[in-house]
Amino acid sequence: MDESARAQAVSLMDRRKALNAFRIGDALFHRITWSAAIFVLLLLGAIIGALIWGAAPALSKFGFAFIYSERWSVNNEIFGALSPIYGTLMSSLIAMLIAVPVGIGIAIFLTELCPMGLRRPIGIAIELLAGIPSIIYGIWGFFVLAPFLKEYVMPALDEWLAPVPILNVIFEGPGYAASLLTAGLILAIMVLPFITAISRDVFATVPPVLKEAAFGVGCTKWEVVRNVVIPYTRVGVVGGVMLGLGRALGETMAVTFVIGNSKRISFSLLDPATTISATIANEFQEASGMYTSALLALGLLLFGITFTVLAISRVMLARLDKKAGA
Repeated sequence: MDESARAQAVSLMDRRKALNAFRIGDALFHRITWSAAIFVLLLLGAIIGALIWGAAPALSKFGFAFIYSERWSVNNEIFGALSPIYGTLMSSLIAMLIAVPVGIGIAIFLTELCPMGLRRPIGIAIELLAGIPSIIYGIWGFFVLAPFLKEYVMPALDEWLAPVPILNVIFEGPGYAASLLTAGLILAIMVLPFITAISRDVFATVPPVLKEAAFGVGCTKWEVVRNVVIPYTRVGVVGGVMLGLGRALGETMAVTFVIGNSKRISFSLLDPATTISATIANEFQEASGMYTSALLALGLLLFGITFTVLAISRVMLARLDKKAGA
């Protein structure tokens, strides 16, 4: 065998070794990523299984009445989840009604109207709000926001809205510092940075040529935002809103400080209430037996509510994608 043939044989062997190394690396990478995905599913299944196992005694004793019953008596071992469910949904609804328009408005201002010199400082301030621990929000709400609302805002709402039907029931009474309205406002402040940051990022992805074309045919700034920016980014905006809603549903410490922790349903937003997470945080330490099972059943309900919200959001996003494709 001459030198040329020997060199070709060596080169061929080196290529085979390199290909074998690539195959081994790809197989190893596939196994690692597959194991990570399976681990997430196993972890989720373990959490669900633990909740079902712990909640089974309470659910078997009270049945479906556990969901629609309001009474919560520890001494008599009678537990109903309607009041925590009502407080969870209403506080999250208040938060989203405030945070969604404000957050999207801030994002539009930052991407379309804000001077370049102010965009970075305002963006940093929003990111700092997102990084504040929830316990800090709770302390600030307890010592600053709640007294301010009770002293100045709640009496004014009761007086101004007294002649207005329906609203006079929603804002009835002198109001308490720790109330459903206070909890909703705290949640709105907490989820506002998430909605704003995600909306700002997706608004920035709109191709400039689309906006320039709209301006070229005589559209105003508002018309460009309404007809170009928001339709182009609606999937991302909906995703950001749903992320904020998930945060609002599961928030614990900040809400516990300012909601009043009352297991009585009142249609007035100025009265105390409670949420599922606040109830679990307040009472789990001293619970035992059926009491513990009832709290775990509350946790299972919260998991179900969160899963339902995420499922609805995925369906909405799929429909938006389908409409966009059509």
